[in-house]
Amino acid sequence: MGSGIIGMKSRSAIPPRQDVWKLYSEERLPRYTSYPTAPHFTDSVSQRDYAEWLEAISDRASASLYLHVPFCRSMCWYCGCHTTVARSEEPILDYLQTLRAEIGLVADKLRRPLGVSAVHFGGGTPTVIAPRDFTDVIELLRRRFRLAADAEIAVEIDPRTLSPEMIAALGAAGVTRASLGVQSFDPSVQRAINRLQSMEQTAAAAAGLRAAGVKGLNFDLIYGLPQQTVESCLATVARCVELRPDRFAVFGYAHVPSFKKHQQKIVEADLPDGAARHAQSEAIAEALVAAGYRRIGFDHFALPEDAMARAQQDGSLHRNFQGYTTDASEILLGFGASAIGRLPQGYVQNEVMLQHYAERTREGELATAKGYRLTAEDRLRGELIERVMCDLEADVARICARHRMAPDLLAAATERLQALAANGVVEWDGKVVRLANRSRFLVRTVASVFDAYLTSSARAYSRAV
Repeated sequence: MGSGIIGMKSRSAIPPRQDVWKLYSEERLPRYTSYPTAPHFTDSVSQRDYAEWLEAISDRASASLYLHVPFCRSMCWYCGCHTTVARSEEPILDYLQTLRAEIGLVADKLRRPLGVSAVHFGGGTPTVIAPRDFTDVIELLRRRFRLAADAEIAVEIDPRTLSPEMIAALGAAGVTRASLGVQSFDPSVQRAINRLQSMEQTAAAAAGLRAAGVKGLNFDLIYGLPQQTVESCLATVARCVELRPDRFAVFGYAHVPSFKKHQQKIVEADLPDGAARHAQSEAIAEALVAAGYRRIGFDHFALPEDAMARAQQDGSLHRNFQGYTTDASEILLGFGASAIGRLPQGYVQNEVMLQHYAERTREGELATAKGYRLTAEDRLRGELIERVMCDLEADVARICARHRMAPDLLAAATERLQALAANGVVEWDGKVVRLANRSRFLVRTVASVFDAYLTSSARAYSRAV
C-alpha cells in the first residue's frame, strides 16, 4: 500500500539556515496536543454522548485523569490558561464541592471502577486548594477509581504560594511529580509579566518537595516574553540547572490579547521579534543539552535516566493536553470547568464558565458543553501528527497500511512535504518523512501538513517559531 505515495527529493538549492526560519516563522499553528484541535469541537457532542461513551468503556481498560483547578492568587499577564483570581476561600470551596460531585457523576456511569495509571492536577494553580481539601480529593479518586500502585500523580505548582503544609500534604497524598512554573528569573521580565519570583522561592519549593517524597520535578520556562533577551534566557537556565530538575518544558509565549484580555497589559512593542524568539529558543536548547539534558520533541528536555527520555528512545512517547507524556492510556477523563477528555470515540469538553459548570453539575448532569466525534481519517491523521511531534519522523506508508487507508487521501500533504523537502526542512522519499536535524524547531510546521482542518480554523494560534 505504501507504494501509492509518490514523492521525490527536490534538487533545488536548499536555503541557508538563517533563511529557513524566515520562511515559516510567522505561521500560526496548533501545538497539536490533540487532533483535531479544540477549536473544531462543537455542540454536536452532548452529555448524552459522553454518558454512552463512558458506559461503553471496557472493564479491562486503563485511563488517566485530569483535574482542572481554575484559580490563582494573582494573574500573570502572559497566561493563556482558563483561570481566575481567587481573593477568598469561598469560590475555591464551592468549586471543590462541584468537582467532587462531577467525579461521582462520571464514576457512576462506568460499569465498574476504572483502572487509572496517571492523575494530573492542572490550572490555574492547583495548590491554592487547602492541604486537607487536596487530600480529600485524592482519597475520593482512590475510592471511585482503581489507582495503580505505581500511578503517577502530578501537580502544577506556583512556588511563590507553596506552603510547608501543602508540601507535606502532597507528599502524604502520594504525589510523584511536580511542575514548577519559573518562566524567567530576570527582574525586568518578571515586572513586565506581573510575576515576581525569586530563585530562593523556587529552590525552597524544590528542596521541600524532594524532602517530602515528591521526587520528579519539572521546570517550566518561557521565551518570547517582553524585555527578554538571549542573555537573560541563558542566565535563567544557569540558575535552574543548579537545582537539577528532571525535566524542562520550554514554551514560546503566545500573544493573543483578543482571546486573553489580561495580555493587553503587556506592551506589544516590548516583545521580541521572530528572529529574537528563534535565537532565544535555540540558545535555551543548546544550554540545556550542554548541561546534560536530552531534547524531547520540540519543547521538552529530560535527563537521560528520566522515563520521558527513555520513552523517546524506544518510540513510546505520546502527546496529550499536558504536552509530551509517557502515558499511553487511550482514555483521558477530564474533570473541572473547561477540562477536556478523550475516549476511543472522540473528545469531550466541559463548560468553560464556572457558573455554567456548577449549574449543570448541580442538576445531576455531566457538564459536557461540546466535543468531537472521531472519524477513521481523523485517527490516521492524528497518529501521523503525533509520531512527527514525538519522533520527528513518521513512516507514512506503514501508518496508512495499519489504518487500512488509501495513501491517495494524503495527496495534499504529499505536495507540502515535497515543498518542505525542497527547502531542506525534511527528508521525504515518498514513504517516510524525517525532519532534518537543523529543522527541529519547525516540527509543528511539518506536523501541520497532515492537518485537514487547519485552514478552516479562525483561531489565532501561537507562532510556529
